[in-house]
Amino acid sequence: MEILGIDIGGSGIKGAPVDTKQGTMVADRYRIPTPHGAKPHDVAEVVGRIAKHFDWKGPIGAGFPAVIQGGVARTAANVDKGWIGTHAEDLLSNATGCPVRVLNDADVAGIGEMRFGAGSGRQGVVFIITIGTGLGTAVFTNGVLVPNTELGHIEMDCQDAEWQAADSARQREGLKWREWAVRFDRYLNRLHDLFWPDLFILGGGASKKMEKFADILTVPTELVPAQLLNEAGIIGAAVAAESLVPDL
Repeated sequence: MEILGIDIGGSGIKGAPVDTKQGTMVADRYRIPTPHGAKPHDVAEVVGRIAKHFDWKGPIGAGFPAVIQGGVARTAANVDKGWIGTHAEDLLSNATGCPVRVLNDADVAGIGEMRFGAGSGRQGVVFIITIGTGLGTAVFTNGVLVPNTELGHIEMDCQDAEWQAADSARQREGLKWREWAVRFDRYLNRLHDLFWPDLFILGGGASKKMEKFADILTVPTELVPAQLLNEAGIIGAAVAAESLVPDL
């Protein structure tokens, strides 16, 4: 079964058709820069262009950087505040002419990793952490998603953890990887102390540089890099939209 997966991010919106049985993209991903301000109708227009690029007529799954409940965006940490209260599924369905399922972006990346990546077959409590503009988290217990955890916003030194420990903080402050890793290690240890997970899977752009900082990390939890890397969001979004297909 092929489903179009779309990953809506702060800097780019990208998508590709996905074979949801194999966990592979069946065409090169198509990426368009996120419109300045990431306002709802501007983002919807870009999603419509991606669907048109693939001449898409079937179901679509999308990951979006917000808490999503029943298709409605409840937060807007890194996008326009106009998203709060917007029925994202209806908006994107109208823009594409297709049925759309929308989930939190870290959750869909986690779904991809748990089905086809580093979390495949793993039981217990598994955290997928996407390291990018923010710190996205997806939490699974015995393979079942606990949605919308948003644990990048736990407190560290009276600030959101992601303000200090996301990759955007490293870039903003000109930190070397090992300098940044000291902060990120504090974040991991704080999650460990609160939840005692069995496995951390690190994803997002920074995960491709793990050789530069892995030896700095002291957290006692098993820690591995994501396997799907930047494809996780697209693949996971497509898998999440399988529910739109009656015979799956």
